[in-house]
Amino acid sequence: MKLTQKQKLFADYYLKTGNAEESAKRAGYSARGNTTKLLQNTTICSYLKKRNDKIDAGNIASMKEVKEKVSAILRGEIEGVEIKDILKAADFFAKTNGAFLDKVEVTEKHIVVDIEEDDEE
Repeated sequence: MKLTQKQKLFADYYLKTGNAEESAKRAGYSARGNTTKLLQNTTICSYLKKRNDKIDAGNIASMKEVKEKVSAILRGEIEGVEIKDILKAADFFAKTNGAFLDKVEVTEKHIVVDIEEDDEE
């Protein structure tokens, strides 16, 4: 199903403001009672998801990018970085790679099942 012009306006305003009531009014809807219906509309939801995914793809760094930047800081490839920032980068890098996880090996397993009988019979 395709969005109507009003639905598209609502969705675009909603992406900008995050305010459903204001977006509904600006798109030409009477806000009272329409905002919930608009936000539950599957066509609008699909459009919002696609737009958000597109925005995220261009603006949010991937973990690969983050790790590359942190690695560049650790290697001293970026000028003007203070030692405290290098230490923070090292700590972040270590944490995100599981360096501080305690690994415990379990050799024995004991399972206790406590069943109470129902005396109502």
